[in-house]
Amino acid sequence: MSKLVMSCALATSDQSHEHARIAEQLGFTRAWFYDSPALYPDVWVQLCRAAERTTRIGLGPAVLIPNLRHPMTNAAAIATLAGLAGAERVSVVIGSGFTGRLTLGQRPLPWRYVAEYVGCVKALLRGEQVEWEGAPIMMMHPPGFGASRPLNIPIVIAAAGPKGIQVARDMGEGIIASAPIAGFERSILLAMGTVLLPGESPGSARAIEAAGHAASVGLHWATEFDALDGLPGGREWAAAYADVPARERHLALHDQHLIAVNDRDRPFVTGEMLAAQKLALQPEQWKSRLEGFASAGVTEIAYQPAGKDIPGELERFAKLFH
Repeated sequence: MSKLVMSCALATSDQSHEHARIAEQLGFTRAWFYDSPALYPDVWVQLCRAAERTTRIGLGPAVLIPNLRHPMTNAAAIATLAGLAGAERVSVVIGSGFTGRLTLGQRPLPWRYVAEYVGCVKALLRGEQVEWEGAPIMMMHPPGFGASRPLNIPIVIAAAGPKGIQVARDMGEGIIASAPIAGFERSILLAMGTVLLPGESPGSARAIEAAGHAASVGLHWATEFDALDGLPGGREWAAAYADVPARERHLALHDQHLIAVNDRDRPFVTGEMLAAQKLALQPEQWKSRLEGFASAGVTEIAYQPAGKDIPGELERFAKLFH
């Protein structure tokens, strides 16, 4: 795995700061914290807690959604984290808003707006005056009220389609996605699942607890974007939500999203599904898959652990690189 940087992506919780400390001990390069206010506690509070409990590991949010916070709010938060952890440890991911907006019943933002937002945040961190909402704004924090400027904080773009990839090329210092994207000096892939124990079946209770949430994501997004016919058994699965009023369906659909398998999804999440989606693999299978990602242009694997034993999940994944 010498070509790949090993980082972790944490579904932000009250224990994320402790999980980041464990990840640091295990050799992870960076800990990304999810930002979805309908599901998780405040990402900046938890990142700052992690900064106070670690010394080396990189820290940052993934993914900030522009309309959830004014650009000045995020710029000030970035400066706060940089002041605690050191600017060299901080990176930030900004995207159009899948989970963060879907949980609020909204569609992702236009990429034009995302690009403008990224440009504004970058200008603020440089200490420049920039116009937003028809008025000039700038970071005016005096010494002792935030990290001094200019701040050179890498901003990575979360994207998949051609418009988002172009914004990443134009505005970002890298890209993050759930599938390999080549052509970037920094190309991060979000990987979910679990490393199976010796002789363990993908259908074990432990494996489903640790990786089942990742299988559910496919249904959630297929339902949101009317792509159920491309998902085996998708129509039958979606029928489990048929009794929920359409205007409230997103609330049920994203229950436990990227955390655990909710009660409506549980009958459909099987060992066969985890094996087919390559979410529950033996160590050698994982190594082969990771080598394939590296060959496809990925430079960093952001692994998301889940279940009741997140330290154990992190340790088993770290062993793949050691």
